[in-house]
Amino acid sequence: MTTGWEPRPPDGRDSGEWRPALDVPAPAQQRRWTVLLRWLLLLPQFIAVFVLSFVSFFVAIVGWFAALVLGRLPDGIADFLGGVLAYQTRVSASAALLVDRYPPFAFDDPEYPVQIELRRTPLNRLAVFFRLILVIPAAIISGLAVSGWFAICWVFWLIGIILGRLPDPVFGATAAVLRYRMRLAAYMYLLTPVYPKGILGDEAGPAALQAPSATRPLVLGTGAKVLVWVFLALGLAGQLTSGMVDYDTDDADYKYAPVVPADRW
Repeated sequence: MTTGWEPRPPDGRDSGEWRPALDVPAPAQQRRWTVLLRWLLLLPQFIAVFVLSFVSFFVAIVGWFAALVLGRLPDGIADFLGGVLAYQTRVSASAALLVDRYPPFAFDDPEYPVQIELRRTPLNRLAVFFRLILVIPAAIISGLAVSGWFAICWVFWLIGIILGRLPDPVFGATAAVLRYRMRLAAYMYLLTPVYPKGILGDEAGPAALQAPSATRPLVLGTGAKVLVWVFLALGLAGQLTSGMVDYDTDDADYKYAPVVPADRW
Protein backbone atom coordinates (compact mmCIF):
# COMPACT_ATOMS: atom_id res chain seq x y z
CA MET A 1 0.00 0.00 0.00
CA THR A 2 1.38 3.36 -0.99
CA THR A 3 0.24 6.51 0.73
CA GLY A 4 1.31 10.13 0.63
CA TRP A 5 0.09 13.69 0.20
CA GLU A 6 0.35 13.99 -3.57
CA PRO A 7 -2.19 15.99 -5.62
CA ARG A 8 -1.31 14.17 -8.88
CA PRO A 9 0.98 11.38 -10.07
CA PRO A 10 4.37 13.00 -10.80
CA ASP A 11 4.63 11.58 -14.31
CA GLY A 12 1.24 12.91 -15.38
CA ARG A 13 0.08 9.61 -16.84
CA ASP A 14 -3.53 10.31 -15.95
CA SER A 15 -4.90 13.61 -17.23
CA GLY A 16 -8.04 13.23 -15.14
CA GLU A 17 -8.63 12.54 -11.46
CA TRP A 18 -6.49 9.80 -10.00
CA ARG A 19 -8.38 6.98 -8.32
CA PRO A 20 -7.19 4.41 -5.78
CA ALA A 21 -5.45 1.62 -7.68
CA LEU A 22 -5.52 -2.13 -7.23
CA ASP A 23 -2.61 -4.34 -8.25
CA VAL A 24 -3.26 -8.05 -8.73
CA PRO A 25 -1.00 -10.35 -10.78
CA ALA A 26 -2.32 -12.08 -13.88
CA PRO A 27 -4.30 -15.29 -13.28
CA ALA A 28 -1.96 -18.20 -12.65
CA GLN A 29 -2.15 -21.84 -11.68
CA GLN A 30 -3.39 -22.43 -8.14
CA ARG A 31 -3.25 -25.43 -5.84
CA ARG A 32 -6.56 -27.21 -6.14
CA TRP A 33 -6.69 -28.23 -2.50
CA THR A 34 -6.40 -24.59 -1.40
CA VAL A 35 -9.18 -23.67 -3.82
CA LEU A 36 -11.35 -26.44 -2.38
CA LEU A 37 -10.79 -25.29 1.22
CA ARG A 38 -10.28 -21.58 0.54
CA TRP A 39 -13.03 -20.10 2.71
CA LEU A 40 -12.38 -22.60 5.51
CA LEU A 41 -8.70 -21.64 5.51
CA LEU A 42 -9.64 -17.96 5.58
CA LEU A 43 -11.91 -18.19 8.64
CA PRO A 44 -9.30 -16.56 10.95
CA GLN A 45 -8.91 -13.79 8.38
CA PHE A 46 -12.67 -13.24 8.20
CA ILE A 47 -12.77 -12.84 11.98
CA ALA A 48 -9.92 -10.33 11.86
CA VAL A 49 -11.66 -8.39 9.06
CA PHE A 50 -14.89 -8.28 11.09
CA VAL A 51 -13.12 -6.89 14.15
CA LEU A 52 -11.15 -4.36 12.12
CA SER A 53 -14.27 -3.25 10.26
CA PHE A 54 -16.04 -2.70 13.58
CA VAL A 55 -13.19 -0.59 14.94
CA SER A 56 -12.72 1.32 11.69
CA PHE A 57 -16.38 2.40 11.76
CA PHE A 58 -15.78 4.45 14.90
CA VAL A 59 -12.38 5.67 13.71
CA ALA A 60 -14.03 6.85 10.47
CA ILE A 61 -16.59 8.85 12.48
CA VAL A 62 -13.77 10.63 14.32
CA GLY A 63 -12.05 11.16 10.97
CA TRP A 64 -15.22 12.68 9.52
CA PHE A 65 -15.35 15.38 12.21
CA ALA A 66 -11.61 16.00 11.87
CA ALA A 67 -11.88 16.32 8.08
CA LEU A 68 -14.63 18.91 8.43
CA VAL A 69 -12.25 21.05 10.49
CA LEU A 70 -8.93 20.34 8.76
CA GLY A 71 -10.03 19.70 5.20
CA ARG A 72 -8.21 16.37 5.27
CA LEU A 73 -7.83 13.29 7.44
CA PRO A 74 -5.24 13.42 10.22
CA ASP A 75 -2.23 11.29 9.32
CA GLY A 76 -2.79 8.73 12.09
CA ILE A 77 -6.41 8.13 11.14
CA ALA A 78 -5.60 7.96 7.43
CA ASP A 79 -2.80 5.45 8.05
CA PHE A 80 -5.06 3.23 10.15
CA LEU A 81 -8.01 3.31 7.73
CA GLY A 82 -5.71 2.81 4.76
CA GLY A 83 -4.15 -0.19 6.48
CA VAL A 84 -7.55 -1.68 7.23
CA LEU A 85 -8.63 -1.19 3.62
CA ALA A 86 -5.45 -2.86 2.33
CA TYR A 87 -6.01 -5.78 4.71
CA GLN A 88 -9.66 -6.16 3.69
CA THR A 89 -8.71 -6.07 0.02
CA ARG A 90 -6.05 -8.77 0.37
CA VAL A 91 -8.44 -11.09 2.17
CA SER A 92 -11.19 -10.41 -0.37
CA ALA A 93 -8.84 -11.13 -3.28
CA SER A 94 -7.86 -14.45 -1.73
CA ALA A 95 -11.48 -15.36 -0.98
CA ALA A 96 -12.43 -14.53 -4.58
CA LEU A 97 -9.68 -16.89 -5.84
CA LEU A 98 -7.73 -14.10 -7.52
CA VAL A 99 -4.51 -15.24 -5.81
CA ASP A 100 -3.37 -18.48 -4.21
CA ARG A 101 -1.00 -17.09 -1.58
CA TYR A 102 -2.38 -16.85 1.95
CA PRO A 103 -2.79 -13.22 3.08
CA PRO A 104 -0.61 -12.05 6.00
CA PHE A 105 -1.98 -10.84 9.32
CA ALA A 106 -0.55 -7.38 8.74
CA PHE A 107 -1.67 -3.99 7.47
CA ASP A 108 1.22 -3.69 5.04
CA ASP A 109 3.21 -6.41 3.30
CA PRO A 110 5.17 -5.20 0.24
CA GLU A 111 5.87 -8.80 -0.76
CA TYR A 112 2.24 -9.86 -1.05
CA PRO A 113 0.99 -9.99 -4.67
CA VAL A 114 -2.16 -7.93 -3.98
CA GLN A 115 -1.53 -4.24 -3.26
CA ILE A 116 -3.54 -1.03 -3.24
CA GLU A 117 -2.23 2.47 -3.85
CA LEU A 118 -3.75 5.45 -2.08
CA ARG A 119 -2.72 9.06 -2.64
CA ARG A 120 -4.23 11.25 0.01
CA THR A 121 -5.22 14.70 -1.13
CA PRO A 122 -7.04 17.62 0.54
CA LEU A 123 -10.79 17.09 0.90
CA ASN A 124 -13.67 19.38 0.03
CA ARG A 125 -15.42 20.06 3.34
CA LEU A 126 -18.85 20.31 1.70
CA ALA A 127 -18.37 16.91 0.03
CA VAL A 128 -17.22 15.49 3.37
CA PHE A 129 -20.34 16.82 5.09
CA PHE A 130 -22.67 15.20 2.54
CA ARG A 131 -20.55 12.07 2.01
CA LEU A 132 -23.23 9.62 3.21
CA ILE A 133 -25.70 11.05 0.70
CA LEU A 134 -23.26 11.36 -2.19
CA VAL A 135 -22.10 7.76 -1.84
CA ILE A 136 -25.58 6.21 -2.21
CA PRO A 137 -25.50 5.59 -6.02
CA ALA A 138 -22.03 3.98 -5.86
CA ALA A 139 -23.04 1.93 -2.82
CA ILE A 140 -26.08 0.59 -4.70
CA ILE A 141 -23.95 -0.43 -7.68
CA SER A 142 -21.38 -2.09 -5.43
CA GLY A 143 -24.05 -3.90 -3.43
CA LEU A 144 -25.73 -5.26 -6.55
CA ALA A 145 -22.44 -6.38 -8.10
CA VAL A 146 -21.21 -8.12 -4.95
CA SER A 147 -24.59 -9.80 -4.38
CA GLY A 148 -24.63 -11.01 -7.96
CA TRP A 149 -21.08 -12.34 -7.65
CA PHE A 150 -22.04 -14.27 -4.52
CA ALA A 151 -25.02 -15.77 -6.35
CA ILE A 152 -22.79 -17.60 -8.83
CA CYS A 153 -19.43 -17.74 -7.06
CA TRP A 154 -19.93 -21.47 -6.47
CA VAL A 155 -19.61 -21.92 -10.25
CA PHE A 156 -16.26 -20.11 -10.19
CA TRP A 157 -15.20 -22.28 -7.24
CA LEU A 158 -15.95 -25.45 -9.21
CA ILE A 159 -14.09 -24.09 -12.22
CA GLY A 160 -11.13 -23.29 -10.01
CA ILE A 161 -11.06 -26.82 -8.63
CA ILE A 162 -11.27 -28.39 -12.08
CA LEU A 163 -8.86 -26.11 -13.94
CA GLY A 164 -6.65 -25.03 -11.07
CA ARG A 165 -7.08 -21.39 -12.14
CA LEU A 166 -9.72 -18.84 -13.05
CA PRO A 167 -10.46 -18.19 -16.75
CA ASP A 168 -9.53 -14.69 -17.88
CA PRO A 169 -13.15 -13.39 -18.13
CA VAL A 170 -13.96 -14.59 -14.61
CA PHE A 171 -10.72 -13.13 -13.26
CA GLY A 172 -11.33 -9.77 -14.96
CA ALA A 173 -14.96 -9.44 -13.87
CA THR A 174 -14.15 -10.44 -10.29
CA ALA A 175 -11.21 -8.04 -10.13
CA ALA A 176 -13.42 -5.22 -11.46
CA VAL A 177 -15.97 -5.77 -8.69
CA LEU A 178 -13.26 -6.03 -6.05
CA ARG A 179 -11.58 -2.82 -7.25
CA TYR A 180 -14.88 -0.92 -7.34
CA ARG A 181 -15.67 -2.05 -3.80
CA MET A 182 -12.20 -0.98 -2.66
CA ARG A 183 -12.65 2.45 -4.25
CA LEU A 184 -16.06 2.80 -2.62
CA ALA A 185 -14.58 2.01 0.80
CA ALA A 186 -11.73 4.48 0.21
CA TYR A 187 -14.29 7.16 -0.64
CA MET A 188 -16.36 6.31 2.44
CA TYR A 189 -13.27 6.34 4.66
CA LEU A 190 -12.36 9.80 3.24
CA LEU A 191 -9.10 8.39 1.92
CA THR A 192 -9.83 9.90 -1.48
CA PRO A 193 -11.96 12.78 -2.74
CA VAL A 194 -12.58 11.01 -6.06
CA TYR A 195 -15.90 9.29 -6.66
CA PRO A 196 -15.61 5.54 -7.36
CA LYS A 197 -15.76 4.52 -11.02
CA GLY A 198 -14.53 1.71 -13.23
CA ILE A 199 -16.99 -1.12 -12.60
CA LEU A 200 -16.59 -2.06 -16.29
CA GLY A 201 -12.83 -1.68 -16.28
CA ASP A 202 -10.56 0.88 -17.94
CA GLU A 203 -10.10 2.00 -21.50
CA ALA A 204 -7.28 0.36 -23.40
CA GLY A 205 -4.42 2.71 -24.12
CA PRO A 206 -0.64 3.14 -24.18
CA ALA A 207 -0.50 2.63 -20.40
CA ALA A 208 -1.51 -1.01 -20.88
CA LEU A 209 1.81 -1.69 -22.62
CA GLN A 210 3.74 -0.92 -19.44
CA ALA A 211 1.18 -2.11 -16.92
CA PRO A 212 2.61 -2.79 -13.45
CA SER A 213 0.01 -5.51 -12.91
CA ALA A 214 -2.94 -7.27 -14.55
CA THR A 215 -5.36 -4.80 -12.97
CA ARG A 216 -3.62 -1.48 -13.65
CA PRO A 217 -5.04 -0.66 -16.08
CA LEU A 218 -7.88 -3.17 -15.83
CA VAL A 219 -8.91 -3.70 -19.44
CA LEU A 220 -11.87 -6.08 -19.65
CA GLY A 221 -12.72 -8.19 -22.65
CA THR A 222 -16.26 -8.71 -23.87
CA GLY A 223 -16.72 -11.85 -21.76
CA ALA A 224 -15.64 -10.10 -18.57
CA LYS A 225 -17.93 -7.12 -19.22
CA VAL A 226 -20.85 -9.46 -19.85
CA LEU A 227 -20.12 -11.18 -16.54
CA VAL A 228 -20.15 -7.83 -14.70
CA TRP A 229 -23.57 -7.07 -16.20
CA VAL A 230 -24.70 -10.55 -15.11
CA PHE A 231 -23.56 -9.78 -11.56
CA LEU A 232 -25.53 -6.54 -11.56
CA ALA A 233 -28.63 -8.22 -13.02
CA LEU A 234 -28.52 -11.06 -10.50
CA GLY A 235 -28.02 -8.62 -7.66
CA LEU A 236 -31.00 -6.56 -8.81
CA ALA A 237 -33.12 -9.69 -9.20
CA GLY A 238 -32.21 -10.73 -5.68
CA GLN A 239 -33.22 -7.35 -4.28
CA LEU A 240 -36.53 -7.41 -6.15
CA THR A 241 -37.22 -10.95 -4.96
CA SER A 242 -36.49 -9.99 -1.36
CA GLY A 243 -39.23 -7.35 -1.55
CA MET A 244 -41.93 -9.63 -2.89
CA VAL A 245 -45.08 -10.17 -0.85
CA ASP A 246 -45.71 -13.70 0.36
CA TYR A 247 -49.41 -14.38 0.85
CA ASP A 248 -50.13 -16.95 3.58
CA THR A 249 -53.58 -18.48 2.96
CA ASP A 250 -53.60 -20.17 6.38
CA ASP A 251 -53.51 -16.89 8.28
CA ALA A 252 -55.23 -14.84 5.57
CA ASP A 253 -52.53 -12.20 6.13
CA TYR A 254 -49.95 -10.69 3.84
CA LYS A 255 -46.49 -11.41 5.14
CA TYR A 256 -43.24 -10.02 3.90
CA ALA A 257 -40.47 -12.56 3.65
CA PRO A 258 -37.24 -10.64 3.09
CA VAL A 259 -34.29 -12.64 1.91
CA VAL A 260 -31.16 -11.95 3.97
CA PRO A 261 -28.65 -10.28 1.62
CA ALA A 262 -25.47 -12.19 0.89
CA ASP A 263 -22.52 -11.34 3.11
CA ARG A 264 -20.32 -8.67 1.67
CA TRP A 265 -16.62 -9.17 1.09
